[in-house]
Amino acid sequence: MTEKLLTVRSSVSSTAASAGAPKRNRSGHELAEALRESEERYRMLLDGIQNHAIFMMDAQGRILSWNAGAERIKGYTSEEIIGRNFSCFFPLEDIKRGRPEEVLRIAAASGRHEEQAMRVRKDGSRFLASVTFTALRDAAGNLRGFSEFSHDLSESKESGARYRGLLEAAPDAMVVVNAAGEIVLLNVQAEKQFGYHRDELVGQQVKNIIPEGFAERLIADGTRSAAEALAQQIGAGIELIARRKDGSEFPIEIMLSPLESAEGILVTAAIRDISVRKEAETHLAQMEGRYRGLLEAAPDAMVVVNAAGEIVLLNVQAEKQFGYRRDELVGQQVKNIIPEGFAERLIADGTRSAAEALAQQIGTGIELIGRQKDGSEFPIEIMLSPLESAEGILVTAAIRDISVRKKSEEHLAQTVGELKRSNDELQQFAYVSSHDLQEPLRMVASYTELLAKRYKGRLDSDADEFIAFAVDGCNRMQGLIQDLLAYSRAGTNGRVLREISSENSLKGALTNLRVAIEESGAVVTHDLLPALTTDDAQLAQVFQNLVGNALKYRSAEVPHVHVSARTNGGNEWIFSVRDNGLGIDTQYFERIFILFQRLHGRNEFAGTGIGLAICKKLVEQLGGKIWVESQLGKGSTFCFSLPEGNAK
Repeated sequence: MTEKLLTVRSSVSSTAASAGAPKRNRSGHELAEALRESEERYRMLLDGIQNHAIFMMDAQGRILSWNAGAERIKGYTSEEIIGRNFSCFFPLEDIKRGRPEEVLRIAAASGRHEEQAMRVRKDGSRFLASVTFTALRDAAGNLRGFSEFSHDLSESKESGARYRGLLEAAPDAMVVVNAAGEIVLLNVQAEKQFGYHRDELVGQQVKNIIPEGFAERLIADGTRSAAEALAQQIGAGIELIARRKDGSEFPIEIMLSPLESAEGILVTAAIRDISVRKEAETHLAQMEGRYRGLLEAAPDAMVVVNAAGEIVLLNVQAEKQFGYRRDELVGQQVKNIIPEGFAERLIADGTRSAAEALAQQIGTGIELIGRQKDGSEFPIEIMLSPLESAEGILVTAAIRDISVRKKSEEHLAQTVGELKRSNDELQQFAYVSSHDLQEPLRMVASYTELLAKRYKGRLDSDADEFIAFAVDGCNRMQGLIQDLLAYSRAGTNGRVLREISSENSLKGALTNLRVAIEESGAVVTHDLLPALTTDDAQLAQVFQNLVGNALKYRSAEVPHVHVSARTNGGNEWIFSVRDNGLGIDTQYFERIFILFQRLHGRNEFAGTGIGLAICKKLVEQLGGKIWVESQLGKGSTFCFSLPEGNAK
């Protein structure tokens, strides 16, 4: 039987369009792989036909693709011809009278046009060709383009044996069916797939192996030719159900290609068993149904990604956050929305599994950059969580836009910097002011005291009283300035913290307070105190101020002061300085640590109200905090915490 193959096919982009958007539960990788395999299968068949020119044109006659036979017969390479108008094959006189446009109009109007006419090769030589044009339309009836099948009548025709050889070499089951739905040819893969011997199928209805859907595509209704009925299916994968000899059914995908023969139009069907793929799709659909509700309820953008870095699932928040529709992202690489850092965590290197590669990131917030559909970028924080599935480990990523937080952090950092600069300037001002005020005040105090010595009793009593007031004011001002200078210097010595004995720090403070202790008859005791990493001089100053306060604000009883320390079970020590003094009302617990705040008049107790403020400043700079526990008339316990460091 002499057969001529008429293949209607488009470029890769046209084929992808006719196949439609990928199903949500099929990954972009699977779709691309299926498209590539289909392209290879039919390219092999087309290129195997050397004496027939077969090519696809758009609606204006521009050539989109062609086979090796066209390249040999016409004399052009693919690079030279793709994109050119098919009129380049017509003689000049036909072009001048508009014959190429007329052929396309006839084919578009009737759906099919055949002619024998002269054609021109690249080298200018002419040959008589048998040409068949077929108009291709989509489901809505819109003209998509044309296919041309032609061969040089001076050459021998393709033999049936050669075509059968191509069928047997195909990796898929191949079945050739006539317009009546009868099987006329098949290959060994079809025998294996359906469980029949070849002679059991040849001449039988294709409905015996594909009960529904396939035969209906082969038999045209009263308004269409068989070629027109097939044109809508060419190049598109059709999913149907097939039946084996034993009655079992399985899902298949078929690709149709029309075949012109002396007996009329036949159809070649490439049939692939897609059972494994359908099972995977079913499992993914079940997984999607189970997790869809959880994902949609999440306040953050949620994206599920497979080990290849492809997005398989997302929620409405992800659509809003990245500016894509869901179907634009499913099957795409996650790098499209998170360019750097995320995909690298999904793909293990040669020494780790995907699970091991992910383990280091699970449960930790990762700050990366997200990219929206319009190309704009924004900071995000993602939390990864592994998800077991039939396809392997998937990863659920919770993605949060942290633009506001980042701006707040930048503002806070700027504010902290400004505050530090302001504090440094204020501290410097306090130091300079206190230091510079001492000299003129010392001069005023000296001359006032000189007046008191020389003229006491020589003037009236009012003058003596006024001079005494001036001397007292100078002395108090000097004390205030010295305390202010001490406060400005507190904690600014820049010493490196080192391991010290807190007991030695207390002993140093008690040495400085020896005179006050002896005058008051106080008893100062302490427990065993720890060693820790801190500043020795600053800790000694805290002890000195707290013990000194206990001696100053004592009751009528002999002062008893006890110093102790305990660990709070964490990483810090709690020091306590307990006394039996006057005690403090609870309403003043916060006030006493404020600069210049006093609870007693100057005629009761000397001082400027800076001592406890200095303690607070020193303790906080050492990394701790200070507070008081007290009852009025029952003494006070001042406590402060310090980081444990290398405490022993």
